[in-house]
Amino acid sequence: MCQLSSGFSPKSSEERVKALAGLDRRDFLSFCSIMAATLGLSPSFIPKIAEAVEKAARRPSVIWLHFAECSGDSEAFIRSSYPSTEELILNILSIDYHETIMAASGEAAEAALQKAMTENKGKYIAVCEGAIPLATPPGPNAKKGDYLTIGGKTGLELAKEVCADAAAVMCVGNCASFGGVQAQRPNPTGAVGIEEAIGKPTLKIPGCPHNPVNSVATIVNFLLLGSFPKTDNLGRPLFAYGKRIHDHCPRRAHFDAGQFVEEFGDEGAKNGWCLYKMGCKGPETYHNCSMVEYNDGTSWPVKAGHGCIGCSEPNFWDNMSPFYGRLPNVILPGVEATADKVGFTLVGAAAVGAAAHGVYTFMNRKKFDPTLKDKEE
Repeated sequence: MCQLSSGFSPKSSEERVKALAGLDRRDFLSFCSIMAATLGLSPSFIPKIAEAVEKAARRPSVIWLHFAECSGDSEAFIRSSYPSTEELILNILSIDYHETIMAASGEAAEAALQKAMTENKGKYIAVCEGAIPLATPPGPNAKKGDYLTIGGKTGLELAKEVCADAAAVMCVGNCASFGGVQAQRPNPTGAVGIEEAIGKPTLKIPGCPHNPVNSVATIVNFLLLGSFPKTDNLGRPLFAYGKRIHDHCPRRAHFDAGQFVEEFGDEGAKNGWCLYKMGCKGPETYHNCSMVEYNDGTSWPVKAGHGCIGCSEPNFWDNMSPFYGRLPNVILPGVEATADKVGFTLVGAAAVGAAAHGVYTFMNRKKFDPTLKDKEE
């Protein structure tokens, strides 16, 4: 593992156990409780999670790659408090390559990458941040993907090389998952998500940025069960992306009652009414934001008074914009009727909307949970 810029040095297995034993036990168990809740596990799993983290024979090797992005997902990841960045990097994971937090640069950094790949071939987790440009820039000597070069290689070449021998590939953030803002029309660099670029299935933790609670919970799932969690048809973990924002939004009751914010700062906004008319994309966005929130559970956009912009969905920059415009074609029975006709059919519209939402949610869940189909039959 490369020396970290913070001055931390790698610890042996024995030293890590001693370090964990010296942790504030309350904080450590709080972390385990958060992970259990995030993964949808009962409290009985808390001791098992603690044991899996503490007694892992060898920390999973992680090679973290940066492509076309803003480093927002790395910033979110290293600001985690449960666990702290030090414990996450030194005691839970073996982050063997990460351009943002490693002290090495240039040839030394590239040597660390090659060493990590060789020593952990077929066992390391490749974490990818950012999109991959596939277009060819103008010029006589340009080649495909030259819009992004790292260490003399295009992002595409580097991604294929590293991901080829990885045990699993995890994309953090919307850019790595689906292309993000780099893939926004007209997309001059031909940016795409990692999976499309390398032609290999990936596990995706989208968001702009992603929530580190979800990425850490995914790693904990790996430590606990030896595999990544079940995913939806887009490759997103069901524990985090199995339900729509709208389904568990704290403002949902106001939607059903026909109470909407008409403009920012009005009485509805002050009273925490539904933000659907202000462009909230919650009815079409799958994410657990209201359950885990951001910044160690401090807040999330809707709680702060701003509508969801759909940042965990594919092509959200194009499909969800304008961000302050109401969704034009919501595939959700009753939404438009409830929002537009509330003036004269408030009670009836709200009841129909709520019933229709229940049917839609059940039908949509069947896409991700085959057991529901079996039960119905």
